[in-house]
Amino acid sequence: MPAPEQPSRDCPLCPRLAAYRAENRAAHADWHNAPVPPFGAVEAEILIVGMAPGLSGANRTGRPFTGDHAGKLLYRTLLRLGLAHGTYGESADDGLSLENCRITNAVRCAPPANLPTPEEAKTCNRFLLAELQAMTNLRAVLALGVLAHAAVLRASGMPLARARFRHGAIHELPDGLLIADSYHVSRYNTSTGRLTEEMFASVVFALRRRLEQAA
Repeated sequence: MPAPEQPSRDCPLCPRLAAYRAENRAAHADWHNAPVPPFGAVEAEILIVGMAPGLSGANRTGRPFTGDHAGKLLYRTLLRLGLAHGTYGESADDGLSLENCRITNAVRCAPPANLPTPEEAKTCNRFLLAELQAMTNLRAVLALGVLAHAAVLRASGMPLARARFRHGAIHELPDGLLIADSYHVSRYNTSTGRLTEEMFASVVFALRRRLEQAA
């Protein structure tokens, strides 16, 4: 399968994010400090979509959800449910591999205060659209949070009113693509109890079982 379009290392499309990237390159020359590419095979049936790279996580390591609190829960759950193999060592060279899933973000560059603007999410949506189009085996998307959910619908050409975000919901689009919703695996959500490890695991397990039943 052809590789989907990726933003360039010095992508200029979002001026605020480009300026923030330059600041971080000056402060941390040994960090990735560039748009973070997807992790996992393009042939996968499941795409996991987060919001944006964490400043000292994926922006540092160059791999989605790697090196920050959110990645601990995400990869622990994927390993537990057979969607990953190896050991999560919080670095891009830890040898961890994914099984039938791929991970990306709705916005590819780290944003100030870990929060992209609506315009930045809209601008970066072209790369999420490229992912959806390139993943010809794609059957389901796991959207982590409202922003990721909205980005997937936008890339799919669907109005938000057709599938409202709700934790634990699994929506089926007219083309058959499934979208499963979960609260984001962020430190804020887990520390406040809004999202527990079992809550997140139940969403992933339900999506995997739905795919197995439909196979």
